Amino acid sequence: MFKSVLVVCVGNICRSPMGEAFLKQLCQEKKMDMSIASAGIGALVGHAADKHVIDLMQHRNIDVTEHHAQQLTESLAMQYELMLVMEKGHVQAVNQMIPQTRGRVHLLGKWNQNEEIPDPYQKSDAHFVAALSAIERNIQLWGKYL
Repeated sequence: MFKSVLVVCVGNICRSPMGEAFLKQLCQEKKMDMSIASAGIGALVGHAADKHVIDLMQHRNIDVTEHHAQQLTESLAMQYELMLVMEKGHVQAVNQMIPQTRGRVHLLGKWNQNEEIPDPYQKSDAHFVAALSAIERNIQLWGKYL
């Protein structure tokens, strides 16, 4: 069982904040004590979650208004046992940036035929809804392995 999980995307304002929030909710429901955070490979450091994300999460009674994007760094990565990323290219990028993470970086969609979750940034509401649904579904699948 893992004690710490870092959810990673690119900017840390869309997908990874949703993943972080759903994972925290799952841990509360299952009464699991786990450290959870999110970061971006190319984070928009200090930015809040995208407005679409805030609105969609509020409809699920999850508040992400306090989220502020942070950059993935070696120091941050080494604090987490497991890193969940959105795309296959993210696995390579993280392992290239921080080689010590090899074996700890996995696709969020690993248990769903290695599903990748496309970035909805600056796209339509439908793209955000699709990303949210995929993230929520895949967090639930990870619940068996955490």
